[in-house]
Amino acid sequence: MTQNRLANEKSPYLRQHASNPVDWFPWGEEAFIKARQEDKPIFLSIGYSTCHWCHVMERESFEDRGVATLMNEVFISIKVDREERPDVDNVYMKVCQLMTGSGGWPLTIIMTAEKKPFFAGTYIPRKGRANQLGMLELVPRVGDMWKKNRHDLLSSTDKIIDALKQQSTTLGIQPLGEKTLDLAYQQLARSFDAQNGGFGQAPKFPTPHTLLFLLRYWKRRGNDFALEMVEKTLQAMRMGGIFDHIGYGYHRYSTDTKWFLPHFEKMIYDQALLVMAYTEAYQATKKPFYKKTAEEILTYVLRDMTSSEGAFFSAEDADSEGVEGKFYTWSWDEIQRECSEEEAQLARKVFAIRKEGNFTAESTAEKMDVNIPHQIMSLEELASQKKMKHLQLENQVQDLQKKMFEIRRKRVHPLKDTKILSDWNGLMIAALSKAAQAFNRPDLARAAARAADFILDSLRQPDGGLLHSHCDGESRTNGFADDYSFMVWGLIELYEATFDERHLQSALELNQYFIHHFWDKEKGGLYFTPESGEPLLLREKEGFDGAVPSSNSVSMLNFLRLARMASNGDLEEKAERISAQFGMKVGAYPSGFTMMLSATDFLLGPSHEVVISGAPKAQDTTLMLNSLRKEFLPNMIVLFVPAEAGDLPIHGLAPFTAQYQSLEGKATAYVCSNHTCQKPTTDIDQLRTSLGLITGSIPKDRPSSS
Repeated sequence: MTQNRLANEKSPYLRQHASNPVDWFPWGEEAFIKARQEDKPIFLSIGYSTCHWCHVMERESFEDRGVATLMNEVFISIKVDREERPDVDNVYMKVCQLMTGSGGWPLTIIMTAEKKPFFAGTYIPRKGRANQLGMLELVPRVGDMWKKNRHDLLSSTDKIIDALKQQSTTLGIQPLGEKTLDLAYQQLARSFDAQNGGFGQAPKFPTPHTLLFLLRYWKRRGNDFALEMVEKTLQAMRMGGIFDHIGYGYHRYSTDTKWFLPHFEKMIYDQALLVMAYTEAYQATKKPFYKKTAEEILTYVLRDMTSSEGAFFSAEDADSEGVEGKFYTWSWDEIQRECSEEEAQLARKVFAIRKEGNFTAESTAEKMDVNIPHQIMSLEELASQKKMKHLQLENQVQDLQKKMFEIRRKRVHPLKDTKILSDWNGLMIAALSKAAQAFNRPDLARAAARAADFILDSLRQPDGGLLHSHCDGESRTNGFADDYSFMVWGLIELYEATFDERHLQSALELNQYFIHHFWDKEKGGLYFTPESGEPLLLREKEGFDGAVPSSNSVSMLNFLRLARMASNGDLEEKAERISAQFGMKVGAYPSGFTMMLSATDFLLGPSHEVVISGAPKAQDTTLMLNSLRKEFLPNMIVLFVPAEAGDLPIHGLAPFTAQYQSLEGKATAYVCSNHTCQKPTTDIDQLRTSLGLITGSIPKDRPSSS
């Protein structure tokens, strides 16, 4: 079978298209030079390996010789993996949203060889339907206009680019304050689905960083409804079909309001952010349900999404054998054939498996005879209904789940995208490190450290910068802002989970490199690409917190934490400049910037700096640290100073710690809050009191809700 140029690429998504009859090019100068030489427009198609509709468009159009012949005559065609080139994707997704009012993948752009767009869309069918042109009509029409009426075709390109640049322009300087936090809460409360959890209508996305903000708002204001929104959402998602009840982990999003019918792809960034949300919910409420869910997600990640070197793969596909969700769904006949009658009845009760099937196909509204496992009631409710002990039922369910997992493992598995991305690994390192602390699980910290070591060994450049992607033994593409901000986040969490100074040192070094090459020295804020990056239509700064938090939001919080850890006032000033730079955009739509508002919550305070000095493995040291780690204290940084003589590595990273020593050979806590330091203490109750953990959940110096 003849293959095109994509056969030589590393990206699994690009290689999926290597046998298409379309004469695909990867993004690069070769394609643009050829377009200029042959006087052809560019057909740019952007997608990713686990995108269901990307597969559909490929099967309908890019594998069709008739469509491919037309494309090869009219266009120079370029395929881009959005996960490999997020800079290209970010720019042209904004173009699509500007031109059409919406966006998504597959993303389709038609543009000049100078990268100026004049058409934008998403999925395009092979043949036209309703009011939508198909590829068989669109391609020859564009070709004809390119030859006969090019001026009219291109008349809008400069206007599009001007509008794009205007859209990315900073509205003005306005620091963020408490009123913005209140407004974000009010917007989220209005859009909250009180019956099903989550926000807005279908489709519903997890957006865990919104839940992280609401937990902080609950902590700040003592607002019970903020916590109720978090708990309702986390519980509803875990009970719904968006959660994989057999193999664990979360699917990408729910197509309905009840978290039942998912698009079945699994993304590593969703797993990481959801682990953080469930972990913090456990710290805030002490409810085992949240701990169990976080640990289940991590079971999936460490079992199925971890490379032999310890780093994390990108995603798993929704489709297997050409059918979306086939790997994850069950027929009643299969359950009866493979399970005992008692197990089958338990599957019916616990996972809502029905003979007639339990869902309707999204695309055809046809009743399906297969089932998506989900839970209609909690195990506690079911145990009460069956008049049996909860633990007994839980053991039976675990046995059933293991059996169904073994049955499912024999099926044809969805494609796994084995790209290792620095940014998404940074998120998972942060998640593992948070869970390691909250659940007293050193094994999770070790897993995080393995991943961090791989990224810093295999995706670090000689000058100290990061590369973005690693696949098939090769690391490539200069790092983007997300790579630095997310990896720094992960390394800060990893330091607090292990107190291994090399992780804090790496965080400080990467952060410094990031600032040097990405910081806007004139206005403040961080560009998405370095100053040496490939010129695109514009060099932008990401602030909106979408599927993942933005680099500026995460960096604002990173800067604040590192400023307190290293006593670096310049970093705190830069955090304030990020706040001011995005302030007017955030103020106009604060619920779209919830990660930045979590950073704002830290900036506004109260915040705490805690230094523990003691023997590293002594019981009193462990007890003191665990007394902090099990609590929800989001605006706290912790440094550890071993009770040893002489210069220590931590003294070089945080020089002020040289003055902090253990008292009378006991683990000793030094606490500073709001730029005021308290007397050192060896008493855990006194430490907890100073952090507001005994006298009440809301410290006395917290701002009132008025």
